[in-house]
Amino acid sequence: MSEVESRKSLVDEPSGQSGARRGSQQKTPDTATTVLGLLPAPELPEKVAAHLAQILPGLLRSEVGESSDWDIEVVCDPLTGGMGDPAEILEEAEKRKHQHGWDFVISITDLPILRQDHVVVADAVLNKGVGTISLPATGGILMHRRTERAAVYVLKELVSGTPRSDNRAGGAPKRSQPRKHVTWRTGRWPLLRYLAPIRRIVPHDPQVAVDVRFVAAPRLHAWLRLLEGMVRANQPWTIFPAFKSVVAVAFATGAYGLIFPTLWQLSDTYGPIRLVALMATSMAAMVFWLIIAHDLWEKQRAGGSPMLMRLYNAATVLTLGVAVVFYYNVLLALFVIAVVLFVPPDLLESRLGHPIAMLDYVKLAWLATSVATIAGALGSGLESDETVRNATYGYRQLQRRKAAREETA
Repeated sequence: MSEVESRKSLVDEPSGQSGARRGSQQKTPDTATTVLGLLPAPELPEKVAAHLAQILPGLLRSEVGESSDWDIEVVCDPLTGGMGDPAEILEEAEKRKHQHGWDFVISITDLPILRQDHVVVADAVLNKGVGTISLPATGGILMHRRTERAAVYVLKELVSGTPRSDNRAGGAPKRSQPRKHVTWRTGRWPLLRYLAPIRRIVPHDPQVAVDVRFVAAPRLHAWLRLLEGMVRANQPWTIFPAFKSVVAVAFATGAYGLIFPTLWQLSDTYGPIRLVALMATSMAAMVFWLIIAHDLWEKQRAGGSPMLMRLYNAATVLTLGVAVVFYYNVLLALFVIAVVLFVPPDLLESRLGHPIAMLDYVKLAWLATSVATIAGALGSGLESDETVRNATYGYRQLQRRKAAREETA
Protein backbone atom coordinates (compact mmCIF):
# COMPACT_ATOMS: atom_id res chain seq x y z
CA MET A 1 0.00 0.00 0.00
CA SER A 2 1.36 3.39 -0.93
CA GLU A 3 1.96 6.19 1.58
CA VAL A 4 -0.99 8.18 0.27
CA GLU A 5 -3.30 5.14 0.40
CA SER A 6 -2.14 4.46 3.94
CA ARG A 7 -2.99 8.05 4.97
CA LYS A 8 -6.37 7.83 3.29
CA SER A 9 -7.26 4.56 5.00
CA LEU A 10 -6.50 6.16 8.35
CA VAL A 11 -8.69 9.15 7.59
CA ASP A 12 -11.61 6.96 6.58
CA GLU A 13 -11.27 4.67 9.60
CA PRO A 14 -14.18 5.35 11.98
CA SER A 15 -12.47 4.27 15.16
CA GLY A 16 -9.27 2.75 16.49
CA GLN A 17 -9.00 0.19 19.23
CA SER A 18 -5.50 -1.11 18.59
CA GLY A 19 -4.33 -0.77 22.19
CA ALA A 20 -1.38 -2.48 23.84
CA ARG A 21 -0.17 -2.58 27.43
CA ARG A 22 3.52 -1.90 27.68
CA GLY A 23 6.16 -1.04 30.21
CA SER A 24 5.22 -3.63 32.82
CA GLN A 25 7.90 -4.22 35.41
CA GLN A 26 8.32 -7.01 37.90
CA LYS A 27 6.08 -6.24 40.84
CA THR A 28 6.92 -6.58 44.52
CA PRO A 29 4.41 -6.85 47.34
CA ASP A 30 5.25 -3.31 48.49
CA THR A 31 4.93 -1.76 45.02
CA ALA A 32 1.66 -0.44 43.66
CA THR A 33 0.85 -0.38 39.95
CA THR A 34 -0.37 2.74 38.19
CA VAL A 35 -1.87 2.45 34.73
CA LEU A 36 -1.38 5.31 32.31
CA GLY A 37 -3.32 5.46 29.06
CA LEU A 38 -1.85 7.28 26.07
CA LEU A 39 -4.45 8.34 23.52
CA PRO A 40 -2.80 9.40 20.24
CA ALA A 41 -4.20 9.85 16.76
CA PRO A 42 -2.66 7.87 13.87
CA GLU A 43 0.67 8.72 12.22
CA LEU A 44 3.10 10.97 14.10
CA PRO A 45 1.27 11.04 17.48
CA GLU A 46 1.06 7.26 17.43
CA LYS A 47 4.81 7.00 16.79
CA VAL A 48 5.55 9.40 19.63
CA ALA A 49 3.20 7.47 21.94
CA ALA A 50 5.00 4.22 21.10
CA HIS A 51 8.28 5.87 22.09
CA LEU A 52 6.76 7.16 25.34
CA ALA A 53 5.41 3.70 26.15
CA GLN A 54 8.96 2.38 26.09
CA ILE A 55 10.67 5.18 27.98
CA LEU A 56 8.09 6.39 30.50
CA PRO A 57 7.89 3.44 32.99
CA GLY A 58 11.51 3.80 34.09
CA LEU A 59 11.46 7.57 33.70
CA LEU A 60 8.35 8.02 35.84
CA ARG A 61 9.68 5.71 38.50
CA SER A 62 12.79 7.87 38.83
CA GLU A 63 11.20 11.29 38.26
CA VAL A 64 7.80 10.98 39.98
CA GLY A 65 8.48 8.47 42.72
CA GLU A 66 9.78 4.97 43.36
CA SER A 67 6.74 3.76 45.29
CA SER A 68 4.80 2.77 42.17
CA ASP A 69 5.36 0.77 39.03
CA TRP A 70 3.86 2.06 35.80
CA ASP A 71 1.98 0.20 33.10
CA ILE A 72 1.50 2.10 29.85
CA GLU A 73 -1.38 1.38 27.49
CA VAL A 74 -1.47 2.94 24.02
CA VAL A 75 -4.81 3.18 22.23
CA CYS A 76 -4.76 4.80 18.80
CA ASP A 77 -8.05 6.67 18.53
CA PRO A 78 -8.90 8.33 15.18
CA LEU A 79 -12.17 9.74 16.55
CA THR A 80 -10.44 11.72 19.28
CA GLY A 81 -7.78 12.54 16.69
CA GLY A 82 -10.25 14.46 14.58
CA MET A 83 -11.08 17.00 17.26
CA GLY A 84 -9.55 20.44 17.29
CA ASP A 85 -11.17 21.89 20.42
CA PRO A 86 -9.03 21.40 23.57
CA ALA A 87 -12.13 21.05 25.74
CA GLU A 88 -13.52 18.28 23.53
CA ILE A 89 -10.19 16.46 23.52
CA LEU A 90 -10.07 16.46 27.32
CA GLU A 91 -13.70 15.37 27.58
CA GLU A 92 -13.21 12.45 25.18
CA ALA A 93 -9.99 11.46 26.91
CA GLU A 94 -11.86 11.25 30.22
CA LYS A 95 -14.44 8.96 28.62
CA ARG A 96 -11.70 6.68 27.32
CA LYS A 97 -10.08 6.64 30.78
CA HIS A 98 -13.27 5.34 32.37
CA GLN A 99 -13.86 2.93 29.49
CA HIS A 100 -10.43 1.28 29.85
CA GLY A 101 -10.11 1.61 33.62
CA TRP A 102 -6.94 3.67 33.55
CA ASP A 103 -5.60 5.66 36.50
CA PHE A 104 -4.53 8.55 34.27
CA VAL A 105 -4.80 9.39 30.60
CA ILE A 106 -2.88 11.74 28.31
CA SER A 107 -4.21 12.62 24.88
CA ILE A 108 -1.52 13.44 22.30
CA THR A 109 -2.52 15.83 19.51
CA ASP A 110 -0.60 17.10 16.50
CA LEU A 111 -2.74 20.23 16.20
CA PRO A 112 -1.52 23.49 17.77
CA ILE A 113 -3.30 24.82 20.84
CA LEU A 114 -3.33 28.57 21.41
CA ARG A 115 -5.00 29.88 24.55
CA GLN A 116 -4.88 33.41 25.96
CA ASP A 117 -1.83 34.43 23.87
CA HIS A 118 0.11 31.36 24.99
CA VAL A 119 1.43 28.44 22.99
CA VAL A 120 0.13 25.50 25.01
CA VAL A 121 2.46 22.53 25.45
CA ALA A 122 0.25 20.58 27.86
CA ASP A 123 -2.88 20.83 30.01
CA ALA A 124 -3.84 18.92 33.13
CA VAL A 125 -7.23 18.50 34.84
CA LEU A 126 -6.31 17.27 38.31
CA ASN A 127 -9.59 15.97 39.71
CA LYS A 128 -10.23 13.94 36.54
CA GLY A 129 -6.73 12.56 36.07
CA VAL A 130 -6.68 13.78 32.46
CA GLY A 131 -4.03 15.61 30.46
CA THR A 132 -3.23 16.53 26.89
CA ILE A 133 0.01 17.28 25.03
CA SER A 134 0.28 19.34 21.84
CA LEU A 135 3.15 17.96 19.77
CA PRO A 136 3.70 21.06 17.58
CA ALA A 137 4.48 23.14 20.67
CA THR A 138 7.47 20.87 21.38
CA GLY A 139 9.09 21.90 18.08
CA GLY A 140 10.36 19.84 15.18
CA ILE A 141 13.82 19.07 16.61
CA LEU A 142 14.17 16.80 19.65
CA MET A 143 10.40 16.33 19.66
CA HIS A 144 10.63 12.99 21.48
CA ARG A 145 12.77 14.38 24.29
CA ARG A 146 10.56 17.42 24.75
CA THR A 147 7.44 15.26 24.75
CA GLU A 148 8.98 13.05 27.43
CA ARG A 149 9.53 16.16 29.54
CA ALA A 150 5.96 17.41 28.97
CA ALA A 151 4.52 13.99 29.87
CA VAL A 152 6.51 13.87 33.12
CA TYR A 153 5.41 17.40 34.03
CA VAL A 154 1.74 16.54 33.44
CA LEU A 155 1.93 13.29 35.41
CA LYS A 156 3.64 14.98 38.34
CA GLU A 157 0.70 17.34 38.50
CA LEU A 158 -1.86 14.55 38.18
CA VAL A 159 -0.18 12.35 40.79
CA SER A 160 0.25 15.18 43.28
CA GLY A 161 -3.21 16.65 42.73
CA THR A 162 -5.51 13.65 42.17
CA PRO A 163 -6.40 11.15 44.93
CA ARG A 164 -5.76 7.58 43.76
CA SER A 165 -9.30 6.39 44.71
CA ASP A 166 -10.92 9.01 42.42
CA ASN A 167 -9.27 7.83 39.21
CA ARG A 168 -10.89 4.50 38.49
CA ALA A 169 -13.92 4.06 36.27
CA GLY A 170 -17.15 5.04 37.88
CA GLY A 171 -15.60 7.28 40.51
CA ALA A 172 -17.41 10.59 40.98
CA PRO A 173 -15.28 13.64 40.23
CA LYS A 174 -14.15 15.50 43.34
CA ARG A 175 -12.41 18.76 43.97
CA SER A 176 -8.66 18.57 43.48
CA GLN A 177 -6.74 18.02 46.70
CA PRO A 178 -3.95 20.26 47.96
CA ARG A 179 -0.80 19.75 45.97
CA LYS A 180 1.53 17.24 47.54
CA HIS A 181 5.27 17.67 47.37
CA VAL A 182 6.84 16.09 44.29
CA THR A 183 10.57 16.10 43.64
CA TRP A 184 11.46 17.76 40.33
CA ARG A 185 14.73 16.28 39.18
CA THR A 186 16.79 17.77 36.39
CA GLY A 187 19.11 14.98 35.32
CA ARG A 188 17.60 14.02 31.96
CA TRP A 189 16.92 17.37 30.28
CA PRO A 190 19.42 19.94 31.62
CA LEU A 191 20.14 21.51 28.21
CA LEU A 192 16.50 21.48 27.06
CA ARG A 193 15.48 23.47 30.13
CA TYR A 194 17.54 26.37 28.78
CA LEU A 195 16.96 25.93 25.03
CA ALA A 196 13.22 25.24 25.22
CA PRO A 197 11.87 26.36 28.60
CA ILE A 198 8.36 25.35 29.62
CA ARG A 199 6.53 27.57 32.09
CA ARG A 200 3.88 26.33 34.51
CA ILE A 201 0.83 28.56 34.94
CA VAL A 202 -2.57 28.30 36.58
CA PRO A 203 -4.93 29.52 33.84
CA HIS A 204 -8.21 31.33 34.27
CA ASP A 205 -9.67 30.08 31.01
CA PRO A 206 -13.46 30.42 30.77
CA GLN A 207 -13.67 28.03 27.81
CA VAL A 208 -11.45 25.17 28.97
CA ALA A 209 -11.62 23.93 32.57
CA VAL A 210 -7.91 23.32 33.17
CA ASP A 211 -6.19 23.31 36.55
CA VAL A 212 -2.57 23.50 35.39
CA ARG A 213 -1.17 24.54 32.03
CA PHE A 214 2.35 24.33 30.65
CA VAL A 215 3.21 26.91 28.01
CA ALA A 216 6.26 27.41 25.80
CA ALA A 217 8.55 30.31 26.62
CA PRO A 218 9.92 32.79 25.76
CA ARG A 219 7.03 33.86 23.59
CA LEU A 220 8.91 34.64 20.33
CA HIS A 221 10.81 31.37 20.42
CA ALA A 222 7.58 29.59 21.32
CA TRP A 223 5.90 30.73 18.11
CA LEU A 224 8.92 29.67 16.04
CA ARG A 225 9.01 26.25 17.71
CA LEU A 226 5.27 25.88 17.16
CA LEU A 227 5.63 26.54 13.44
CA GLU A 228 8.55 24.14 13.26
CA GLY A 229 6.48 21.50 15.05
CA MET A 230 3.52 21.99 12.72
CA VAL A 231 5.79 21.35 9.74
CA ARG A 232 7.16 18.22 11.45
CA ALA A 233 3.60 17.01 12.10
CA ASN A 234 2.87 17.29 8.37
CA GLN A 235 5.86 15.00 7.67
CA PRO A 236 7.01 16.71 4.44
CA TRP A 237 9.41 13.88 3.59
CA THR A 238 6.38 11.66 2.84
CA ILE A 239 5.18 13.91 0.00
CA PHE A 240 7.80 12.85 -2.54
CA PRO A 241 6.49 9.29 -3.16
CA ALA A 242 3.09 10.77 -4.08
CA PHE A 243 4.66 12.78 -6.92
CA LYS A 244 6.20 9.96 -8.94
CA SER A 245 4.39 11.10 -12.09
CA VAL A 246 5.54 14.70 -11.51
CA VAL A 247 9.15 13.52 -11.20
CA ALA A 248 8.76 11.53 -14.42
CA VAL A 249 7.39 14.55 -16.32
CA ALA A 250 10.11 16.84 -14.95
CA PHE A 251 12.94 14.44 -15.73
CA ALA A 252 11.64 13.77 -19.24
CA THR A 253 11.41 17.52 -19.91
CA GLY A 254 14.93 18.21 -18.63
CA ALA A 255 16.40 15.23 -20.47
CA TYR A 256 14.85 16.43 -23.71
CA GLY A 257 16.36 19.90 -23.12
CA LEU A 258 19.83 18.34 -22.79
CA ILE A 259 19.69 17.41 -26.48
CA PHE A 260 19.99 21.06 -27.52
CA PRO A 261 23.39 22.80 -27.33
CA THR A 262 21.64 26.03 -26.32
CA LEU A 263 21.21 24.66 -22.78
CA TRP A 264 24.92 23.78 -22.71
CA GLN A 265 25.92 27.29 -23.69
CA LEU A 266 23.56 28.89 -21.19
CA SER A 267 24.95 26.78 -18.34
CA ASP A 268 28.47 27.85 -19.31
CA THR A 269 27.46 31.52 -19.43
CA TYR A 270 25.49 31.61 -16.18
CA GLY A 271 27.34 32.38 -12.98
CA PRO A 272 26.54 30.99 -9.52
CA ILE A 273 24.25 33.93 -8.60
CA ARG A 274 22.10 33.49 -11.69
CA LEU A 275 21.91 29.72 -11.20
CA VAL A 276 20.88 30.14 -7.55
CA ALA A 277 18.25 32.72 -8.52
CA LEU A 278 16.84 30.40 -11.18
CA MET A 279 16.78 27.51 -8.70
CA ALA A 280 14.93 29.58 -6.08
CA THR A 281 12.47 30.84 -8.68
CA SER A 282 11.70 27.35 -9.94
CA MET A 283 11.13 25.96 -6.43
CA ALA A 284 8.97 28.94 -5.43
CA ALA A 285 6.93 28.47 -8.62
CA MET A 286 6.29 24.84 -7.77
CA VAL A 287 5.21 25.63 -4.19
CA PHE A 288 2.96 28.45 -5.44
CA TRP A 289 1.37 26.29 -8.11
CA LEU A 290 0.72 23.40 -5.72
CA ILE A 291 -1.06 25.73 -3.31
CA ILE A 292 -3.15 27.43 -5.99
CA ALA A 293 -3.96 24.37 -8.10
CA HIS A 294 -5.06 22.25 -5.13
CA ASP A 295 -6.65 24.93 -2.93
CA LEU A 296 -4.26 24.49 -0.01
CA TRP A 297 -4.46 28.13 1.14
CA GLU A 298 -6.76 28.43 4.15
CA LYS A 299 -9.27 31.25 4.23
CA GLN A 300 -10.49 33.00 7.34
CA ARG A 301 -13.66 31.42 8.74
CA ALA A 302 -16.26 33.03 10.95
CA GLY A 303 -15.25 32.61 14.57
CA GLY A 304 -11.81 31.32 13.63
CA SER A 305 -8.55 32.67 14.96
CA PRO A 306 -6.72 34.88 12.41
CA MET A 307 -3.40 34.00 14.02
CA LEU A 308 -4.11 30.29 13.78
CA MET A 309 -5.03 30.64 10.10
CA ARG A 310 -1.75 32.45 9.44
CA LEU A 311 0.13 29.68 11.23
CA TYR A 312 -1.61 26.98 9.18
CA ASN A 313 -0.79 28.77 5.94
CA ALA A 314 2.82 29.36 6.94
CA ALA A 315 3.13 25.68 7.89
CA THR A 316 1.69 24.67 4.51
CA VAL A 317 4.22 26.84 2.64
CA LEU A 318 7.12 25.51 4.71
CA THR A 319 5.94 21.90 4.41
CA LEU A 320 5.76 22.14 0.64
CA GLY A 321 9.04 24.07 0.60
CA VAL A 322 10.85 21.27 2.43
CA ALA A 323 9.26 18.68 0.12
CA VAL A 324 10.25 20.64 -3.01
CA VAL A 325 13.86 21.04 -1.79
CA PHE A 326 14.02 17.27 -1.41
CA TYR A 327 12.40 16.84 -4.83
CA TYR A 328 14.90 19.27 -6.39
CA ASN A 329 17.91 17.47 -4.95
CA VAL A 330 16.70 14.09 -6.20
CA LEU A 331 16.25 15.56 -9.69
CA LEU A 332 19.69 17.20 -9.51
CA ALA A 333 21.32 13.86 -8.68
CA LEU A 334 19.50 12.21 -11.59
CA PHE A 335 20.57 14.93 -14.01
CA VAL A 336 24.22 14.81 -12.90
CA ILE A 337 24.22 11.08 -13.74
CA ALA A 338 22.38 11.69 -17.03
CA VAL A 339 24.75 14.49 -18.14
CA VAL A 340 27.89 12.48 -17.32
CA LEU A 341 26.57 9.41 -19.13
CA PHE A 342 24.95 10.93 -22.20
CA VAL A 343 26.81 14.17 -23.02
CA PRO A 344 30.12 13.31 -24.75
CA PRO A 345 33.06 15.31 -23.31
CA ASP A 346 34.52 16.04 -26.73
CA LEU A 347 31.24 17.37 -28.10
CA LEU A 348 30.65 19.52 -25.00
CA GLU A 349 34.20 20.90 -25.21
CA SER A 350 33.81 21.78 -28.90
CA ARG A 351 30.56 23.58 -28.25
CA LEU A 352 31.82 25.55 -25.24
CA GLY A 353 35.19 26.33 -26.81
CA HIS A 354 37.32 25.56 -23.76
CA PRO A 355 38.51 22.51 -21.81
CA ILE A 356 35.74 21.11 -19.59
CA ALA A 357 35.86 19.97 -16.00
CA MET A 358 33.41 18.26 -13.66
CA LEU A 359 32.10 21.69 -12.66
CA ASP A 360 30.78 22.19 -16.21
CA TYR A 361 28.75 19.00 -15.93
CA VAL A 362 27.38 20.06 -12.55
CA LYS A 363 26.35 23.49 -13.89
CA LEU A 364 24.61 21.88 -16.87
CA ALA A 365 22.76 19.45 -14.58
CA TRP A 366 21.87 22.34 -12.24
CA LEU A 367 20.35 24.40 -15.05
CA ALA A 368 18.48 21.36 -16.42
CA THR A 369 17.07 20.66 -12.94
CA SER A 370 15.72 24.21 -12.60
CA VAL A 371 14.09 24.05 -16.05
CA ALA A 372 12.63 20.61 -15.22
CA THR A 373 11.29 21.86 -11.88
CA ILE A 374 9.27 24.55 -13.63
CA ALA A 375 7.85 21.88 -15.94
CA GLY A 376 7.16 19.70 -12.89
CA ALA A 377 5.26 22.57 -11.26
CA LEU A 378 2.87 22.60 -14.20
CA GLY A 379 2.67 18.81 -14.16
CA SER A 380 1.79 18.77 -10.47
CA GLY A 381 -1.56 20.30 -11.38
CA LEU A 382 -2.46 16.96 -12.96
CA GLU A 383 -2.42 15.22 -9.57
CA SER A 384 -5.78 14.91 -7.81
CA ASP A 385 -6.57 17.28 -4.95
CA GLU A 386 -7.11 14.33 -2.63
CA THR A 387 -3.67 12.89 -3.41
CA VAL A 388 -1.91 16.19 -2.76
CA ARG A 389 -3.82 16.94 0.46
CA ASN A 390 -3.29 13.44 1.87
CA ALA A 391 0.42 13.72 1.11
CA THR A 392 0.79 17.25 2.51
CA TYR A 393 -1.09 17.11 5.81
CA GLY A 394 -1.00 14.99 8.93
CA TYR A 395 -4.03 13.08 10.15
CA ARG A 396 -5.57 15.68 12.47
CA GLN A 397 -4.95 18.47 9.99
CA LEU A 398 -6.76 16.45 7.31
CA GLN A 399 -9.70 15.91 9.65
CA ARG A 400 -9.81 19.57 10.57
CA ARG A 401 -9.81 20.68 6.92
CA LYS A 402 -12.49 18.12 6.10
CA ALA A 403 -14.70 19.47 8.88
CA ALA A 404 -14.11 23.04 7.69
CA ARG A 405 -15.12 22.14 4.13
CA GLU A 406 -18.30 20.45 5.42
CA GLU A 407 -19.19 23.59 7.40
CA THR A 408 -18.88 25.81 4.33
CA ALA A 409 -20.56 23.37 1.96
